[in-house]
Amino acid sequence: MARVSKQQMARNREEIIQVSSQLFRERGLNGVSVNDLMAAAGLTHGGFYGHFSSKDELAAIASRKALDDSASRWQEIRHQSQHDDFRTLVEAYLSPTHRDAAKDGCPITALASDVAREEEDKPVRDVYRDGVMAMLERLESVSDSQDAEQRRQHALVQLSLLLGALTLARATAGDALSDAFLVSAKKALVGDAV
Repeated sequence: MARVSKQQMARNREEIIQVSSQLFRERGLNGVSVNDLMAAAGLTHGGFYGHFSSKDELAAIASRKALDDSASRWQEIRHQSQHDDFRTLVEAYLSPTHRDAAKDGCPITALASDVAREEEDKPVRDVYRDGVMAMLERLESVSDSQDAEQRRQHALVQLSLLLGALTLARATAGDALSDAFLVSAKKALVGDAV
């Protein structure tokens, strides 16, 4: 049997992480087996432990990738904006397109329930918390408030409303209620001119 080169091993590892990042958001951390992940990456189950010590390790790495990808998309939206950064971010986040993009959408929303069920010592919990903190910092960075405590409080409320509205919109997709969650949250965050 031919040995796989170091470059191919690295490509295989990245493919597993990419596929896992999407499948975990789409089906949940416990909704996908190692066998499912490896098959989706086009690899055999037996090769998994050549790349990761456990599914818990992969869940943390894949979640970090999803959070990093989400932060990059947010930065792209922000840089493309000619208008108010906060309004642009809210409109993009609470859009029907983002609602329907479960496998590539917000990992904070997609993984919240699963991460909450994980034991406190699982590495994915630290990764998730770091992602939430980074999103709070992004919201604070587009605030016009000069007071640090007020910026933090506003960011906490804004994040709660953004995540809650997107979660409910995804859970009620296909019903008019789904769009109502998105529209109402936008109005609450940026006013009637949506």
